[in-house]
Amino acid sequence: MARYTGPTWKISRRLGISLSGTGKELQKRPYPPGQHGPSQRRKLSEYGLQLQEKQKLRHMYGVNERQFRKTFEEAGKMPGKHGENFMILLESRLDNLVYRLGFARTRRQARQLVTHGHILVDGNRVNIPSYRVKPGQTISVREKSRNLQVIKEALELNNFVPDYLTLDAEKLEGTYTRLPERSELPSEINEALIVEFYSR
Repeated sequence: MARYTGPTWKISRRLGISLSGTGKELQKRPYPPGQHGPSQRRKLSEYGLQLQEKQKLRHMYGVNERQFRKTFEEAGKMPGKHGENFMILLESRLDNLVYRLGFARTRRQARQLVTHGHILVDGNRVNIPSYRVKPGQTISVREKSRNLQVIKEALELNNFVPDYLTLDAEKLEGTYTRLPERSELPSEINEALIVEFYSR
């Protein structure tokens, strides 16, 4: 299954989460799209709830179904809680950490920065958005890309960097200091439902 490239606002409204991170999608019409508007919707089944939770997380990180399932299976081989490990692996993606550091306003924009060769990991150019960053590695903006307007604008708007990252805004580089704890990951996701979905 290919990665979704359509309108994210419609998906945000359908799933009830802000994929852009700004919350603007849900301000004007905080209900699913469709001709019936905000009228009462049919209650989801147990399977429907599990599927919806999976879709929330998949669209949040912008991962296609094949990558998502592969990462889920990999998380199952790690010690600890399956769902929590799964979210940590997704959080460790290079495109996500570029977004978390504030070099991009959205994960989609961060993915473009990576694929276009603007991002370095430990001084080496990496153009694979799914590249898994390890604790201790440094993420920086390539010298020739430091004057990009999209990066400047993103940094101006960024006012929060997670505790598992350190940022040097002057050098345009940050370090993934440690793996995140569950309390530092998206609270609107119930990963237990995703584990149940794939365990059916």
